[in-house]
Amino acid sequence: MVYPETNIVPLPNSDLPADIKSDYEEAAKIIQKSPRSASALMRLCIQKLTNNILGITGDSNLNDNIKRLVENGLPEKIQKALDIVRVTGNNAVHPGLIDLRDDVTTAAKLFDLVNIITDYMITNPKKISDLFDQLPAKDREKIAKRDRQK
Repeated sequence: MVYPETNIVPLPNSDLPADIKSDYEEAAKIIQKSPRSASALMRLCIQKLTNNILGITGDSNLNDNIKRLVENGLPEKIQKALDIVRVTGNNAVHPGLIDLRDDVTTAAKLFDLVNIITDYMITNPKKISDLFDQLPAKDREKIAKRDRQK
């Protein structure tokens, strides 16, 4: 008998870039069978997402990315969550420092974190921009003029 797989994680944010969404969905499929593998994929998603938000196309350092995201408005609470991901991820790939065994609960939190970051750094700014673009052109011009005077 084959049982349908249940999805225990939220759907990916619709604004998540396609290549990251693909990794997210792959991790969602394996979280119950291999939470450590799902966690590794989600850490990769976080690295890719921070690169995407910052416009980085090559290799990068997650610690530096976190610093730059905070400079661009990322809240301190999300910074702390990212630092937890960064430190535990680093320790997970350096045996002997910490015997990290990612479980389903830990992996599931990474899915939430990816969606929270996407919402805060991509979705919300996009919504605000769309609302601003609906203002009459003359009002947008006045705002632009005001901002140039700073």
